[in-house]
Amino acid sequence: MDELDRSIVQHLLRDARTTYGRIGAEVSLSAPAVKRRVDRLLRSGAIRGFTAVLDPAVLEWDVEAYVWVYCQGAPDPDEVRAQFEDVPEVVQATTISGTADAVLRLQARDTAELERAVRRLRALPTVARTESAVVLSRLIDRPRT
Repeated sequence: MDELDRSIVQHLLRDARTTYGRIGAEVSLSAPAVKRRVDRLLRSGAIRGFTAVLDPAVLEWDVEAYVWVYCQGAPDPDEVRAQFEDVPEVVQATTISGTADAVLRLQARDTAELERAVRRLRALPTVARTESAVVLSRLIDRPRT
């Protein structure tokens, strides 16, 4: 990945719907040349896809929480991921180092929905216990450029 690729990626991070022509004008390439580079970045996996960035407040997901998950034994990460996928309030899940096995980010309409989601997590066969922290405010929320 060279500097032109990095610049193209930065433009896409700011607005993935921008045209190849507009990006090309900013990085001094033709629109077809930008498209070829984006296609190559997609094929290589550097760009995994394009998505919409949602506003949780507009969608009425007013509660956000982080949940540390402690597993029983040493379950396979794919098995654990499959179980977490069945809980729609889980919007992000990662395995971590330290005493917990995973940390999850949940979004819910209200605390009652959050509580139901945490109860469903605790009922999973691989989960021994959880610890939760509700987000009060987001201080920084940006894509890495």
